[in-house]
Parts: sequence; structure tokens; C-alpha cells
Amino acid sequence: MLNSTTNTYTLKREILSFSNKISRKLSKPDRKFTADMTYGMLASNSCLLTDVVDQLHEDSKKVNSVERLTRHLNKGIPNAALSSYLHTIRKWVPDQPVIHIDDSDIVKPDGYKFEALGLVRDGSKSTDTKNVYEKGYHVTEACVMTKSNHPVSIYSKIHSSKEKTFTSVNNVTFDAMERGKAMFGKATFVMDRGYDDNKMFLKLDELKQDYVIRLTAKRKLLFHNKWVAATELRNRRKGKITTPVFYKGKKREAYLSHVKVQITASRKDIYLVLVYGITEHPMMLATNKELKSRDDVIRIARLYFSRWRIEEYFRCKKQVFQFENFRVRKLKAINALNFYITLCMAFLALVSMKAETNALKVSIIQTAAPVKEKVQFYYYRLAKGISGILSYAKEGVRLWFRTKRPAYRQLCFKLIA
Repeated sequence: MLNSTTNTYTLKREILSFSNKISRKLSKPDRKFTADMTYGMLASNSCLLTDVVDQLHEDSKKVNSVERLTRHLNKGIPNAALSSYLHTIRKWVPDQPVIHIDDSDIVKPDGYKFEALGLVRDGSKSTDTKNVYEKGYHVTEACVMTKSNHPVSIYSKIHSSKEKTFTSVNNVTFDAMERGKAMFGKATFVMDRGYDDNKMFLKLDELKQDYVIRLTAKRKLLFHNKWVAATELRNRRKGKITTPVFYKGKKREAYLSHVKVQITASRKDIYLVLVYGITEHPMMLATNKELKSRDDVIRIARLYFSRWRIEEYFRCKKQVFQFENFRVRKLKAINALNFYITLCMAFLALVSMKAETNALKVSIIQTAAPVKEKVQFYYYRLAKGISGILSYAKEGVRLWFRTKRPAYRQLCFKLIA
């Protein structure tokens, strides 16, 4: 029990230290709110405000605490907190990093009071031959890999075509790219075939960024001064370079080939990297990075196949924090809630970067009691272990924010005869 109390105190202090870094430029009520949300969601493994309040152990009525949290969320994301968050994670990332951009969805099939609720393709029900559409929101996420190869978000926006100020999904993606450039100067953007669009290539050229983008079967390329279908180039060649890659949870053998081409968007020389042996039809990857050797070609393929981490990142947000189960209705509040979940995910990244012998990290993993000793993606077991340790806490974070009152002095009167 003593060990549990020590771990609980140490972990709580770690969470509040991280939270205070993010909220240091905010007012005291906003600092406490940031701590409440971060601690409450990590302790409950839920983004439901009622579950968060249960972990805060406040003296006030539950309904009043939920209303307080809702009022803060309705204000939106504090600019100072977002700036501090981006400044904090910048230190965790190497120079010229890899940035993965992906679109996902939040489905609310029974929702009718949520603001600007639109129609989205339900990724969990749709297949290659059939698309299923439900009420919900689009999510655009840009994740960067830390020095320990774990994803953290630099951009996450929930949006809908039903918004009055909505322009296009492309503009949201451009915002993510511009944030990446502003933070790192130069990066490599890795994107799936949903981004095979001339506007994307032109934007990345304008920003002077590197990219690896998977092409669709419709793409045409300039090869030896002739426009040919990318699929025709794919069918002409065979993979002569062999390398192992990680795909859909399994290690697979890929066979690679590459050819210099030009793309319709910019007429600049790029490389088409062809990946055989993984999917039914060989993958076609376009990159503007220089390929001078066999190792360069392998590096491009592995950059693309590291995309599974951002897909797992978003799946983790949904499963661990029950992201699709939120109840706040205003889009501004939904995006604010998403920001505080992003802070929780960043805290998991912070713990994952600690040494394997770190006492707190060891305690968290032991509490999670994982079946497998080693995994590629740590966040699930860390979230489970953190929640398990905080289950021993009998107080939330309110005692860490107690108001210091001035010492009272007795008023003395001097009587004059």
C-alpha cells in the first residue's frame, strides 16, 4: 500500500508538472481547469465530463463541476496553451522530422443536437467496394515522430462541411502543412493516396518541403517526354531491392523498384518508388527526395510504412479516451476537448521517452500487467497503467491549487482617556 501511495503521488506530481508547463501563461482558474482535464482523463480513461469529475473528488455537487468544465470548454482552445504545447513538443523531435498527415472520422449516428453535424464515411464499416456514410465530423491530424519514434500531434482539427466558415478540406490540410513548416523549417510529409492531388504537390513545392505520397491508379506521369499512366510504369518493372517492412501488424518482405519521372502539377523531376509483394496491386509512392543508392529507396518505403503509427495513434485516442462518446455539442467545445485529449496523448509520449529503468515507468507497466513483454506501440499499456495507479488516489488535484489566504490580524484599539 505504501508503494502504491508513493507511485500515486509521484505520478500525480508528474502530470501536474506537465500540465503547468502547458498552462503557465494562463490565469489561475484556467491553469486549474487544464490540470483537472489532463488528470481526470488520464485517471478515468474517458473524455466524458461526468467520468472526469468522478476522479477530481471535489466537494461541490457533480452537476456543478460538470457545468464548470463545460463553461471552460465552450471558450475554445486558449492560444497561449496551444503555443506552450507546440513549444514543449518541439524539444522532443529531431531536426527535419517526418510528419504524417491523415484524415479520420468521428461518427455520431444518433446525434441530432451537435453543431454543424455532417455526413462522413464511416471507416469502421466501409470496405474497398462499399462506402457507408453516417452523421459525424471529419478529423485532420498531423503527427510528428519523437526521437524515440513515438507519435505526437502538432495539428488536430475537427471540422464539418456544414460549418458557416468552412471552405474546403484542402485548406485544413494546408494549415497543417504550414504549421509543420513554421515549427521545423524543413520536414518530410508522408501521406496516403487520398492526398494524391495536384494542389497538394504544388503546396508542398511552394513550402519547399519533402514528401512521400502514395499515388492512385488514375495518376499520369511524364516519362521520357510521354504522358503515361503510373500503373503502366508499375506493370513494366519488377522489384529488385528486397527489404522487410511492418504492415498491418506483421513483418512482411517488400520488393522495391524506382524510376525518375515528372508529375503533372509542377513538371519537376521526382521519383516513383514501386513496392511489390505487400498488396494485391503494387504500391506507387511519389517522392521528391533524392535517391542515390539502394538504401535511399529502402528509406522511402519504410517512411511510408511507418504510417501505421498515426493510424494507431488515432485509434488509441478513440479507444482509450472514448473519443466518439463525447457529449459536448458546440464545435468549438468539441475541438477544445480534442486539444485536452491531445495533451493526454502527449503525456503518454513523455512517459514513453523515459529510460526503461525509470522507476515510475516500470511501475506503470507493471500495473498495466501486459500480456506481451515488448510491443511497437506503448500508449495502450501506459494509459492502462496510469489509470490503475491513479485509482488509489483519494483526492484529485484541488489540494495542489489551494488558495493561500493572508494571516488574519486582530484589530486593536488604543483607548485614550
